[in-house]
Amino acid sequence: MTETQALAFVKRHGIVLESAHVRGARAPTFADAVVGARVRGNWWSHPEGKTIFSLTRAVRDSGDVLICRLIDGKITYVHRRLWPALIRIASELGTRHLDAIQEIHTPTGHHVMRVRKFPAWVPLPIKQAAKRLTVESARRAVDRHLRPVRRPADDRAG
Repeated sequence: MTETQALAFVKRHGIVLESAHVRGARAPTFADAVVGARVRGNWWSHPEGKTIFSLTRAVRDSGDVLICRLIDGKITYVHRRLWPALIRIASELGTRHLDAIQEIHTPTGHHVMRVRKFPAWVPLPIKQAAKRLTVESARRAVDRHLRPVRRPADDRAG
């Protein structure tokens, strides 16, 4: 898989887990897609680990992909085409799940996770597009990828 193919994969699927396997999630797992099979255990120890790493960095560096913890608190990629739907139903999804995560490499070689709180990271055109959506159409767009994973609001009911 090339970087272009990696980004096309995320765009096509809309919502993709980086490496986690979450029972009931409809979102595919990116690391599995890179190697063409389910990655068991830590992907760093997989023979294609360097390729997985390289491609995850390409996706994370794309301005068209939100990196957040949308599904089960796991690193999740969300393509820009679904951002308006996410924004429209953010309160149902749990806004902390929509905080943007960015990994920064410091001059000393350390890796620091930077979190931009939702909605501070949301561009104005995306906010405007979200306002034009009905709640129901936003739910349909997102549910295709998240159901039957339960939303935080569902947890309060049971």
